[in-house]
Amino acid sequence: MPKRFISLLAACAAMTCVAGCDEQKVADAVNAIKPDPMAFGHLQPGVSTLDDARRDAGKPEIVWQNEDGSTRLEYPRGPNGTHTYMLDFDANGRLVAITQALSAANIARVVPGMTKDDVRRLLGKPAQVAQYALSQEEVWSWHWDEGGVSRDAMFNAHFSPDGVVVKTSRSEAPGHEQP
Repeated sequence: MPKRFISLLAACAAMTCVAGCDEQKVADAVNAIKPDPMAFGHLQPGVSTLDDARRDAGKPEIVWQNEDGSTRLEYPRGPNGTHTYMLDFDANGRLVAITQALSAANIARVVPGMTKDDVRRLLGKPAQVAQYALSQEEVWSWHWDEGGVSRDAMFNAHFSPDGVVVKTSRSEAPGHEQP
């Protein structure tokens, strides 16, 4: 009987918390953990709108407004997820494309001379950012599914103090390091 009472008490506390929370914050939290097919599967290029995307996928990590009036929404999936979706909309707010940004083709496009903004718009939010004082570098790392034997790895972009890529590298994903 005490176990049932504790469970009931916990359920009531959770309901009170949810009822007292901002409805949009609750929706954003739910959307952040939705499986990708639920978040993006109903969106159709040429048909879906910005409002449709926000309703189905929730609040984006960042909204990029382009000079031509088009918009890009960035949706990284999980703190160490291997997918980041970029949703591109034309100036009228219609979906043009959904792109998985953490692909081999996009990673290959990161080259020395690119700015932090260029790289962020291409790959999305990095999973990790590290400062290295001795080499005077800031390193952004993305967890991505590279295929092959290990399946996932880290792609690293090394930035100079003035914020441009000086080199790129690959490292093992957390949990795959060799002793």
